[in-house]
Amino acid sequence: MSAQTTSRIIMVRPAAFGYNVETAANNTFQHIPETGQEEVKARALEEFDRLAALLEKEGVEVTVIQDTSVPVKPDAIFPNNWISFHQEDTIVTYPMFARLRRMERREEIIDELSGRYNIRQRLEMEQNEKYNQFLEGTGSMVLDRVNRVAYACISPRTDTSVLDRWCSMMDYKPFTFIARYDGQDIYHTNVMMAIGDGVSVACFDVVDPPSRRDEFRAHLASFGREVVALRPEQIGSFAGNMLAIRNSSGEQLMVMSRSAHLSLDESQVAAISRHARIVSSDVSTIETIGGGSVRCMIAENFLSPI
Repeated sequence: MSAQTTSRIIMVRPAAFGYNVETAANNTFQHIPETGQEEVKARALEEFDRLAALLEKEGVEVTVIQDTSVPVKPDAIFPNNWISFHQEDTIVTYPMFARLRRMERREEIIDELSGRYNIRQRLEMEQNEKYNQFLEGTGSMVLDRVNRVAYACISPRTDTSVLDRWCSMMDYKPFTFIARYDGQDIYHTNVMMAIGDGVSVACFDVVDPPSRRDEFRAHLASFGREVVALRPEQIGSFAGNMLAIRNSSGEQLMVMSRSAHLSLDESQVAAISRHARIVSSDVSTIETIGGGSVRCMIAENFLSPI
């Protein structure tokens, strides 16, 4: 049986974090920095190191891979968009919307991991970039790994035909919808929902048309998890961008940013805490400039060790 959560994660320490004009075209959460590039980079490194250290202290096995300085990759800190790791010892690499982000796919990372973990299957989907069809990993899809459902908010970065192909290869069923925030299609599903053991979190009010909202909520609830509803303004604080992982003791942690944690009300905190202990860290520079938060910074590692 597939597991929803893992205690092993992979993070990429950035060499040149910064504002990416290409991704800003459809990421409403990005903001042009008010300070110089070197200060932005230094703050992002501090936030990255603090989060990685916190998760290690919490008993999570964190593999940190150093980004290379050339070519410059402003979003390398978000590895879950170009690669995913699955329990069947499968690696999938993905087609990326922004040309700059395609540089993040580094074979040496996969080679390094292959020396430590079993990789029985490699699925490469990046050829879809030739046709302007994109699917940005576990940003585009929020996976119910236990029930084999891929939830996906359709956007310029999430193409239905590529999603269907992924689901066919990985034996998942797609559940798709449209969602809008701040007058724009939500670019990644993982900014508005998350799934853990016993609990799922989602913002239904951003789903369009409204008739789809009840169907979406019922679908999540049908698998027996407690459903926690977020408000649209909480999406702006990255409350949807949380991730359930395990520590070495088997305890479920719900990892999120400080801004996400502070945006939750008492009833939401109580509901999540019935199933997982909330762990949060300040990544405000990464959120503001990069338009992604804690979940985007983590690639879950379900590969079996050699």
